[in-house]
Amino acid sequence: MVTIKSKKEIELMREACRVAALTQKAIEENIKPGMTTWELDQIAEQTMIKLGAIPAEKNYPSGYDDVPNFPASTCISINDEVIHGIPSKKRIIKEGDIVSVDLVALKNGFNGDCARTFKVGKVSKEAERLVEVTRKAFFEGIKYAVKGNRIGDVSHAIGEYVKSQGYSVVKEFQGHGIGRQMHEDPGIPNYGKAGRGIRLEPGMTLAIEPMVIQGKENILELDDGWTIITEDGSLAAHYENTILITEKNPEILTML
Repeated sequence: MVTIKSKKEIELMREACRVAALTQKAIEENIKPGMTTWELDQIAEQTMIKLGAIPAEKNYPSGYDDVPNFPASTCISINDEVIHGIPSKKRIIKEGDIVSVDLVALKNGFNGDCARTFKVGKVSKEAERLVEVTRKAFFEGIKYAVKGNRIGDVSHAIGEYVKSQGYSVVKEFQGHGIGRQMHEDPGIPNYGKAGRGIRLEPGMTLAIEPMVIQGKENILELDDGWTIITEDGSLAAHYENTILITEKNPEILTML
């Protein structure tokens, strides 16, 4: 069931989303070649805690008996890793990498969710273009995230824009409603037909998140049960914000 947030609930969500945005800012200011993904994860965790929030991804259940809960405070995915990369003391960030960081801050009972793909040092022109197209795909999508439109209008806009740039979207994973739970209804694919799905209403809070692959759309899951990579080894990027549907234009809650 899709939840419509009250004014009070929206204010609480704004605070959680502000923490998420500030945490991404801390990551942007600290990420550099030579550091480990574990070190980056610790910066995020400490920032959220300092701001009175809990890293909601830590210990998030996998849903499978043979796969442990997520062990870190952020998902950090490098180059051909699409999403859900597990931070590690052994994984070193290098010059030229693109690093996707997906995080969720839980504060006052509400979640704020956002993802960014950071360019580390000087990256290739191909990588730079992929990161920018992924970011733009989000903004193409939310042009349609207005009262009276349908979820499919947002999904269609994202998918068509990505396709027009010669890239692929991930079809097995999608955006989602968000609020007291990290993942709520509705699901929001990054492709589909316009005019389909539920109608958007003021008070809905949604996490819109294009996941874009430079090559073919096929993906694989690593043995850790979490990390998703591109099957052909091509680069991937991720960009996400939590938004609020209003009487007019959508409000992006996870941007400072």
